[in-house]
Amino acid sequence: MPQDMPAEDLYRFEELLSPAESEVLGRLRDFLSAEVAPHADTWWGRAAFPHHLIPRYAELGIAGLPYPECGGEPASSMLNGFIALEMARVDASMATFYGVHSGLAMGSIARCGSPEQRSRWLPAMGRMEQIGAFALTEPQGGSDVAAGLRTTARREGDTWVLNGAKRWIGNATFADLVVVWARDEETDQVLGFVVEGGNEGFAATRIENKIALRTVENADIVLTDCRVPERDRLQLAEGFRDTAAVLRRTRSGVAWEAIGVMLGAYRIALDHTLERRQFGGPVARFQLVQDLLVRMLGNATSCLGMVTRLAQLEDAGTFRDEHSALAKAYCTTRMRETVGWGRELLAGNGIVLDYSIGRFVADAEALYSYEGTREINTLIVGRAVTGIGAFV
Repeated sequence: MPQDMPAEDLYRFEELLSPAESEVLGRLRDFLSAEVAPHADTWWGRAAFPHHLIPRYAELGIAGLPYPECGGEPASSMLNGFIALEMARVDASMATFYGVHSGLAMGSIARCGSPEQRSRWLPAMGRMEQIGAFALTEPQGGSDVAAGLRTTARREGDTWVLNGAKRWIGNATFADLVVVWARDEETDQVLGFVVEGGNEGFAATRIENKIALRTVENADIVLTDCRVPERDRLQLAEGFRDTAAVLRRTRSGVAWEAIGVMLGAYRIALDHTLERRQFGGPVARFQLVQDLLVRMLGNATSCLGMVTRLAQLEDAGTFRDEHSALAKAYCTTRMRETVGWGRELLAGNGIVLDYSIGRFVADAEALYSYEGTREINTLIVGRAVTGIGAFV
């Protein structure tokens, strides 16, 4: 087993990466260990985002890995997945920040932008000189947003006028570029727009009092006669199916993040049970404790097998909605179960932030809900296997 490979990767999935990919992941692991892990609980407790680390993340050169416009050959889906896993293993908030920027925002431009738009925005975003956000969810529209999108776009010559509201938009309080999805008043089609920071018709207000992903700056957005030039409309976005294509890929990223959360909680629980002494020895020697540890590791390992195959399907071009939907629904459900066992193994200490496990338990609730609830993803898979849509 490579020296820096986590012992919790029992089946050695990481060995599927190439040596060059392993080097990238190793640099990320070292960075997270030195710069994020010691402070993650403090940032979470204070609901403070570490803006000073963005240039350090940029130095790692990972944000642009999926995109040829950022230079070089695009990274494999396996490496992109392991990056998401590794971030979430330390801090799900930072994994979410990264996923919004590199996955949702950059992914929307890569999928739906013209060649000129991709070359205009993606290289700077890949260097993290410009940070992105993705605005789809609305105050009154979550799971039904495909049919119920209320934000509107009206064309006036070479300008589009956007009106509406968005909610739960990660990074939006400080993003330089926000991908906003709106419904064309004339055609009723869902279109994508890149709204630049400082637009006078755009207002983002940070959501306070969260109990999960507290380090992430989620925002309520209000668009009031927000004027966007036609050149900033994503030229290849012609309907919600294009939005869904972006979500298909980022949904698989959430499954990888869920495994990272499981493995992070498992490591905390394992270390604690080896150090905690009761009845004359470490509590790890008790059968019921070992049972929960093995259940935790089993959940994470089985899910890692699922997303490994998912990554292979992505790179083979045979990746479909039901593939990412099943992985997201299943892995986040197992995550919720797994972090609960971890908290149980820490007993009373499990509810104290100083021991970190409580952060993993709380953050798991957000991952369980975002990028499509379990119920919606279940219906996507159900439609694929039965041929019958059961959506309302």
